[in-house]
Amino acid sequence: MRPMPRVSIVIVTYNSRAHVDACLASLARHAGVDHEVLIVDNASPDGTAAFVRERWPDVRLIDAGGNVGFAKANNIGIRQTFGELVLLLNPDTMVREGAVGSLVAVLDARPDVAVAGPRLVDETGRAELSFGSMISPFVELRRKMLIAAHNRRLPLVGGYIDRQTRRARDVDWVSGACLLVRRGDAQAVGLMDELYLMYTEDVDFCAAIRASGRKVIFTPDAEVVHLRGRSRTSERSATERAYRRSQLAFYEKHHPAWVPVLRAYLKLRGRLPDTPIGPGFSGDEFF
Repeated sequence: MRPMPRVSIVIVTYNSRAHVDACLASLARHAGVDHEVLIVDNASPDGTAAFVRERWPDVRLIDAGGNVGFAKANNIGIRQTFGELVLLLNPDTMVREGAVGSLVAVLDARPDVAVAGPRLVDETGRAELSFGSMISPFVELRRKMLIAAHNRRLPLVGGYIDRQTRRARDVDWVSGACLLVRRGDAQAVGLMDELYLMYTEDVDFCAAIRASGRKVIFTPDAEVVHLRGRSRTSERSATERAYRRSQLAFYEKHHPAWVPVLRAYLKLRGRLPDTPIGPGFSGDEFF
């Protein structure tokens, strides 16, 4: 009988055929630590599941049975794996040599830490702001301004983000594009809140873990390439609705006093989602 793997790598796919091959190839080359890989496919119409089965027959794949959203699909994957540690990984990432081992080493060295996230960079090596303070209206505004300036490749902002991502630190959250968590801590908080279809589920998950008295850390010792946005749909209006619904759900949970203000703002901008998030959604329109 094969011993239980140290790390379970869970990858949620939706229309990911174009880039999941590179992700899996990078894991095959660079994962390093004893691991298992599980893909949870959200009923991709582009043939992602069939492609993975043909190209990577040794990778376990589960059909989620529909487009159930990012949080629920990750939960399915966590429940179907066995490692002491769980690495949540986007299909539009490529792990660099030593990255997974470095994340594991952080948790081994810090028993008080439940979650570790790496330095994320694009294919040119430009850093992504992949961690932050707990979301609030003013924190969110500042972050969006920074990202907008960074996307315009303003040198001062790029230099600032590069410096910020060169230092290890305890943070409120790290990006779900690549997030290593102790299974026991994930289970202790009930896994991810399935109210979120896409966006902010990682911030909420880390908040629940911190509320339990555990810590979240960002480490630049691990570096992962993130082809940001490649895992999203080309249908921008559906993506916008998904983001706004998750944003409203997050504020209703964490900052309820701000919800009327947020709803008024979104209505004024013509961005208020037309239907609420609730139990029993199909999720088909969100990706």
